[in-house]
Amino acid sequence: MFIEPAIQFERRGWMEVICGSMFSGKTEELIRRLRRARIANLRVGIFKPQTDNRYHPENIVSHDENTILSIPVPNAKAILEHVSRVDVVGVDEAQFFDEALPEVCDTLVLQGTRVIVAGLDMDYLGKPFGQMPVLLTKAEYITKLHAICMQCGHIANYSYRKTGNAEQLLIGNKDLYEPRCRLCYEKADLLK
Repeated sequence: MFIEPAIQFERRGWMEVICGSMFSGKTEELIRRLRRARIANLRVGIFKPQTDNRYHPENIVSHDENTILSIPVPNAKAILEHVSRVDVVGVDEAQFFDEALPEVCDTLVLQGTRVIVAGLDMDYLGKPFGQMPVLLTKAEYITKLHAICMQCGHIANYSYRKTGNAEQLLIGNKDLYEPRCRLCYEKADLLK
């Protein structure tokens, strides 16, 4: 005789946020987690903002040149159009998405999807960047990664902009940015 269990388990989702400065390995870690999900035979959807085409128009590319195919989307809500049969959703460069990203992530999590988001937690001024602060407060798991300070060799968690351009959104690479520790970042500010 089979007895129906009193508790029915449902598929549960959660959100993981990978954050840190530029060159700290955020995208590398996102790619690693998404590849492991695929090894586990999970269906994976990967997204990035259309505005980020530094390395490739479709692929997510780490600074170490590891790549994974993604779907570039014009805004956060467009992610929902591509995830009807997905177990894991990866989002790169979350700081560039609009204010709907936290709501989209909540929707996915409540549908039982594992959501992995990677992005800069601070802009070049050391201020919270885009939707990252909201995502950090909602995440079940947070991984803060650090780069190496290009001035002194200590751990770095600031993205120092080497040009005088004051726009918050200035997509660039080592030509425009370098990682710095708190002390070297602040010293550079004093010298300006």
